[in-house]
Amino acid sequence: MNLKELSEHLGLSQTTVSRALNGYPEVNETTRKRVELAAAEGNYRPNLRAMSLATGRAMAIGHVIPVASKNDVVNPVFAEFVAGASQTYNLYGYELMLTIAESKDEESIYKSLAAKRAVDGVIVHSPMRNDPRLALLNDIGLPFVVHGRVCDSKTDYNWIDMNNRRAFKQATQLLIDLGHEKIALINGQETLSFAWLRRLGYLDALTENNIPEYADLLASSELTETYGYETATNMLASENTPSAFLVSSYIVAIGVRRAISQAGLAIGKDISVIIHDDELSYFHNGGAFPQFTSTRSSVREAGILAAEMLLKQIDDPNLYPQNVLLESHLIMGSSTGPYRKSA
Repeated sequence: MNLKELSEHLGLSQTTVSRALNGYPEVNETTRKRVELAAAEGNYRPNLRAMSLATGRAMAIGHVIPVASKNDVVNPVFAEFVAGASQTYNLYGYELMLTIAESKDEESIYKSLAAKRAVDGVIVHSPMRNDPRLALLNDIGLPFVVHGRVCDSKTDYNWIDMNNRRAFKQATQLLIDLGHEKIALINGQETLSFAWLRRLGYLDALTENNIPEYADLLASSELTETYGYETATNMLASENTPSAFLVSSYIVAIGVRRAISQAGLAIGKDISVIIHDDELSYFHNGGAFPQFTSTRSSVREAGILAAEMLLKQIDDPNLYPQNVLLESHLIMGSSTGPYRKSA
């Protein structure tokens, strides 16, 4: 279905249909939703070149991945986020431009994208606790949305994030309520905001319950299965053995599960495990009976919302920065149980 056919089907002018799909404010919300629904049902794909000429836009959104985080490209969490964002881009006639950047080249890549008008905006991934990209993007005037938050920034900017601190405080509190005190945190890289906030939530719960922090039960690294396996194996073999693990991703938890099994222990009986579950398409945490107790949030939904936020900012550069904080849900699975001294 092309633009002419879609407009005839709706009984609207091609201009109105085009403006509705591109978020122009003069199109009322009822008409916009009607056009979007018909476009989706008719598998409408806009002519990007024509739209670019008509709007003066590149009709593309950039995702720049630093080489230090190159595993994000094959990380199912990143893929799930991009799948959600792409769903929104396609609906509004935008394409996604993915760039892998050496750390030393990242600044020049952003400047080049802006100077060439290769993209109309960018999504910033894996924000650090003190991230220089915010000032850079503001200086060059390139619209952006951060997937996450920059902990130490006092600048107003667009972001969407999951409430990591509250989620991990809640998860730690559950383990404490089950009688666990030696709780290991197998976290992501704590130079990154999400991991730092998860650590703070974990420590909040320990402090409020007068439970000491054990440095040898804290781990921080890139979220891989091997990291989970090796870290859990070492902790289980130490004198200060944890009775519970709080794990920052499903991928890492697969390694933790392998380590627990090889130690001859049973998850949910001898050792409790709580994970963060991003509702990944290819790694399901069970259906009606989840294998892991988890703090659950949809990273695909975050991708959809981030894309919508960025497109609104592109349409209206004077729009005040938007912030969305998503809450996770604590899902009970078979991986948690009361503390057992015998274990």
